[in-house]
Amino acid sequence: MIEQGRLSSFILWGPPGVGKTTLARIIAHRLERPFFTLSAVTSGVKDVREVIERAQKSRFFDSPAPILFIDEIHRFSKSQQDSLLGAVEAGVVTLIGATTENPSFEVITPLLSRCQVYVLRSLEPSDLLRLLDRAIHEDPELGKRTFDVQQTDALLRYSGGDARKLLNIVELISNATEGTVVIDNQTVTERLQQNPVAYDKDGEQHYDIISAFIKSIRGSDPDAAIYWLARMIEGGEDPKFIARRLVISASEDIGLANPNAMLIANACFDAVQKIGWPEGRIPLAEATIYLATSQKSNSAYLAVDAAIEEVRRSGNLPVPLHLRNAPTRLMKELGYHDGYKYAHDYANHFVRQQYRPDELQHVRFWQPQGSPAERKLGDWMKVLWDDEQQE
Repeated sequence: MIEQGRLSSFILWGPPGVGKTTLARIIAHRLERPFFTLSAVTSGVKDVREVIERAQKSRFFDSPAPILFIDEIHRFSKSQQDSLLGAVEAGVVTLIGATTENPSFEVITPLLSRCQVYVLRSLEPSDLLRLLDRAIHEDPELGKRTFDVQQTDALLRYSGGDARKLLNIVELISNATEGTVVIDNQTVTERLQQNPVAYDKDGEQHYDIISAFIKSIRGSDPDAAIYWLARMIEGGEDPKFIARRLVISASEDIGLANPNAMLIANACFDAVQKIGWPEGRIPLAEATIYLATSQKSNSAYLAVDAAIEEVRRSGNLPVPLHLRNAPTRLMKELGYHDGYKYAHDYANHFVRQQYRPDELQHVRFWQPQGSPAERKLGDWMKVLWDDEQQE
């Protein structure tokens, strides 16, 4: 798109410090387009309309549409996003949004359907080391100092793939050091322990703590899970973000071992949306403890991934004729639906017949795991399918 000079609206989705804003500015500079910015944190509907009006006035004749960059677009309310829609549809502006949240949850469907989503990933250690080398040699301020880089493990660990965080740490150590600035694991750890705000920012809470929270639930440690929940509550985390992760955990980590977990997690999500803070912490705590103390199974998670892998490998295998729909006379004449047995007409509402493509008759995707609830499901399948289920 950049090479052709025809830019469509898109959203950059990725963690903090990977260059979303920088990339948007580079694109605007490369295409020589007017560049307008809005922060979803501080802007209202009035600000959106004003910047769209300014963008319209900056456009002459058949010149390409100006770029409107919206940082943290996931924080825009529905009304704010609605106010953007007309300008994006009419081509008044080309929208570039940046978000750390899944756009599918946070961006309204009409706007999302008009935007391509590009996923940006955390920077690799090699990327961060290149950035470090460039900073200490080319930065106008850091370049005046002498650096002795001895070890980088701690620096990379605390940076967590976030370029901005890495530069903040280097600047912190530089400001706290006279003479040669030594970067080693001990120095980085000591400086950051003395200055926790240098690295304990929204990004760290958002990704590291939610990771610890989910892993504590998966590991059946309710006390650890509640602790990390409290950390997120005190850190100002979005309660809907926490509730969504509980729904994911209920299906991914508990699944068929306790299907009620999904009901509890969904009820928690609804309750948090209805009652808000501070009472919302209570259903979050209830759901967290319930999920952490539930028996665990990831068989559904493994089954769907195995099936997706098979689809990618084998492609679009034909649906057996007897399973096909036959809404037209021609389809009936071609044998669609012929031979299909209606399961409810048989004992136990079950009858053996082929439900898979011929090539996959003996492929197993779901493997029941060891919890009593799931063993019961597996045993019932053995009763129904007998020797076929064993193959």
